[in-house]
Amino acid sequence: MHIPDNFLDAKTVGVTSALAAGAVALALREARRQLSPAGVPLLGLSAAFVFAAQMVNFPVLGGTSGHLAGGTLVAVLLGPAAAVVVLTTVLVVQCVLFADGGVTALGANILNLGVVGAVSGWVVYRGVSRWMRGMAGRVAGVAFGAWCSIVLAAVACSLELAWSRTVALSVALPAMVGIHAVIGLAEGLISALVYRAVMQVRPDLGEGTVFTGVGRRADPVWAWGLGVSLVLAVLLAPWASSWPDGLERVAERFGFAERATTAAWAPIPDYELPGIPWSALAVGMAGLVGTAVVFGLAMWLGRTLARTESRRAGGQKPPEASPLV
Repeated sequence: MHIPDNFLDAKTVGVTSALAAGAVALALREARRQLSPAGVPLLGLSAAFVFAAQMVNFPVLGGTSGHLAGGTLVAVLLGPAAAVVVLTTVLVVQCVLFADGGVTALGANILNLGVVGAVSGWVVYRGVSRWMRGMAGRVAGVAFGAWCSIVLAAVACSLELAWSRTVALSVALPAMVGIHAVIGLAEGLISALVYRAVMQVRPDLGEGTVFTGVGRRADPVWAWGLGVSLVLAVLLAPWASSWPDGLERVAERFGFAERATTAAWAPIPDYELPGIPWSALAVGMAGLVGTAVVFGLAMWLGRTLARTESRRAGGQKPPEASPLV
């Protein structure tokens, strides 16, 4: 659902960029308030996993593919502020390094996937998990929240396309929601399975302890999380489905796919490292580079936020996390 350049007009680009900037600023402020040095590795690990998972497209109906967005999963494990920071980091790297998503549409993509998707999925999770107690309710909340996050992100994308007069809302909305409702089923299933697996290793996640410094360090999940990320990016991504994703399929079907342009040069376009003749190896090496860059950027950002808060608080322990963030 990464919107390319030239799908959105100037006013839509301006408004979505402003909304995304405001939301990211709020998320950074809240993450800085909550984040402790012990939580920084989890921020980097989450960003690496989301990036790698988004490289692995899986086939769905009608010659269309989808991939894990991951916003709800990260929001449930680390909180919605962290999820916005993680998704923003991933989307920026995808845009700048791989030309996946337009530079002019970066604000819209952050708004749709990083804000609307992650935060709405977290809100749904909270509601379901309070209604259904225990692990079963939490897993169900993750699954349903993840599905809702994809559908609502598709709704936001449809509104932006219609406001830009790229395609009529009466056409875009049912088409985008229809195909992403199917993609969302996989999003929900994968998110629930990953959440359940993480809970086996770190049952304290999602309880407001990781970012306030009360929880354990990330050591138990380092090897598992980073290893899975590298397997996804290096070994599985080269064999991912080449079918167009939901937005691309809708654009092809309704005749605005040719509007897509690339406004800025990217060093690794289409997720293939230049100079490598074998496509599978080129994609695998691109995945390795991307995972490393996203991981490093998220780690640097996390350390900066934690250090800034520590200095501001005079070395005291960060305040307890809000139950709503």
